[in-house]
Amino acid sequence: MAKDRKNIDLVERPIEAVEETLSKAETLFHKYQKQLTYAVGGIIAAVALVWGYQEFIVKPAEEEAQLELYAAQDVFSQDSLRLALNGNAEFMGFLDVADEYSGTKAGNLANYYAGLCYLGMGNAQEAIDYLEEFDGDGTFLDIVATGAIGDAFADLNQPEDAQEFYVKAAGFESNDFFTPFFLSKAAIAAEVNEDFSAALKYTKRIKEDFPTSSEGANADALIAYYETKLAAK
Repeated sequence: MAKDRKNIDLVERPIEAVEETLSKAETLFHKYQKQLTYAVGGIIAAVALVWGYQEFIVKPAEEEAQLELYAAQDVFSQDSLRLALNGNAEFMGFLDVADEYSGTKAGNLANYYAGLCYLGMGNAQEAIDYLEEFDGDGTFLDIVATGAIGDAFADLNQPEDAQEFYVKAAGFESNDFFTPFFLSKAAIAAEVNEDFSAALKYTKRIKEDFPTSSEGANADALIAYYETKLAAK
């Protein structure tokens, strides 16, 4: 009945009903004003804290990390892998940049370079560890890093794992270089694993989708070879 009376008030006395509602809201606000003030103040403080962190900590750290990374990249480009990895008294190596600036883009990229250094030095497991820490965000570096993990597993004599990562690398956005390149590697890993059916599938895709690639030039011979292997089983 009270509910019906309230509905009648809203229809028959709209102004009075609204004023009454506003009055109740005002009373409620005054009652909880202190709590509301603290809540709003807390939100403002949190936003200010995030902004301050980005402006005064993240940005300077990113700039410092970029400078440190640049020196290591320069040495890396000269094939001085161990020096690029560990650095010296004059500059940080990729390992230190990845550790000291782990929350920055440069720190993330240092994981990628550290993984490649370890791979080039023959330390396959360390290469996997660092490459898996790298977030390529779908860029071509993501493709290279994924394929490099496949190479590391191949070095560890784990062809099944190598095949998995080569297929994953080939499965990124299709292009005329990386896709047939990693499909070819996947076929080789599958062959080592005596999975000739998979090797045939990867090679046929190279022939069909990338006939003008360097890998496509040998596709017919490899297809015949894998078909012979399957027929002999």
